[in-house]
Amino acid sequence: MIEDVVETYSDLFEIDQNLDRLVKNIELLNYLNPLNIEQEKKIFFTGKYRKNPTFKYRKIKFNPYKMQRLFFNQRLERIENEDIRKLYQDIIYEYSGLIQCIETIGAGKKFYYNSLKVFGTPKERDVENARFILHFEDEALHDDGIKKYSAHDAELYFEDFALRYDFKVNIKKSTHISAAAMVLNASEMLVLKKNHKFSDNDLKVLANHEIGVHMVTTFNGKSQPLKIFSNGFVNNTETQEGLAVFSEYMSGCLTLKRMKELAYRVIAADSLIKGYDFKGTFDLLYSQYKLNREAAWQITLRAHRGGGFTKDYLYLTGLKKIYDYYYSGLDMNPLLTGKVTLENKESIINLQQLGLANESKYLTDSFTQNLNTNKKLDFILRNLK
Repeated sequence: MIEDVVETYSDLFEIDQNLDRLVKNIELLNYLNPLNIEQEKKIFFTGKYRKNPTFKYRKIKFNPYKMQRLFFNQRLERIENEDIRKLYQDIIYEYSGLIQCIETIGAGKKFYYNSLKVFGTPKERDVENARFILHFEDEALHDDGIKKYSAHDAELYFEDFALRYDFKVNIKKSTHISAAAMVLNASEMLVLKKNHKFSDNDLKVLANHEIGVHMVTTFNGKSQPLKIFSNGFVNNTETQEGLAVFSEYMSGCLTLKRMKELAYRVIAADSLIKGYDFKGTFDLLYSQYKLNREAAWQITLRAHRGGGFTKDYLYLTGLKKIYDYYYSGLDMNPLLTGKVTLENKESIINLQQLGLANESKYLTDSFTQNLNTNKKLDFILRNLK
């Protein structure tokens, strides 16, 4: 019985609840997406890409210093299990890093250095993997590449897609996001870019990525006794995005074009450590790699928002790790229990054995059958380093 477990581990649950109350204020993407994307994009294009955009961001709704102090006030020595105590200690350091990120959004290099601490930067191997993908010739475009659906059409599609899962998907539209769609974990919300146009394959990709994984792990995390499953383990971005793109692969809608997009994100993230400013990264993608200006803007924006955000390189490294994991015949279910990491799989199983975690309530349906027919993708994924 869960009541007995809570009583046995009362100190752990008290600390877990304390962290849950604090962490609700620090959803990084809520603060990181600029408020004036469309205006600055228009100015940037009109000015022939010569002047860096000046982005505006939401005001922080908490005191970063006080929030840091509250996190580090937790009496972790009360947690007797050494592995669990270490897990929570690492998580507190991670949350502290996220607070520093939020505090310095728009402060240029300060934000970039804080982003580096939390998310890291591409290694030379990652850049080589990206270049390897970009060597492949583009596939012929089919009719499903035509952008013919509005955000309203997409909303209807996602509502229908979500019926296969026993949870309610709340959807809203916004002009203040840099991606076509994103999940806000704390509010259980799927946000769509208001003025975006979607193709048939875009809808399949986003449904399997955002609902099939990000919403699944959001609701699985919420159903766990411990709130850390919902709020996130350390470095969970790589595993979560790896699972999400792998869901695209398994559902048969991952394309070489999409793989190249992930490769360009690695190149953009790598340009930050090489000292490129916004217009420099844009020029690299637009002039050297011959991306169209919309795609070059989008990838550059994602990398430079806040002052230099390196997270995007983790999609490709995460996909490779999940691909290898799946083809090793290992159980995917522990990785869906919440916002968890592949590296903490043993900790998850340990928590389940102690009665402190549940099996995944919802399972990503694309993982039950491999619908990928693109042999070139398999060749690429097998040969990434």
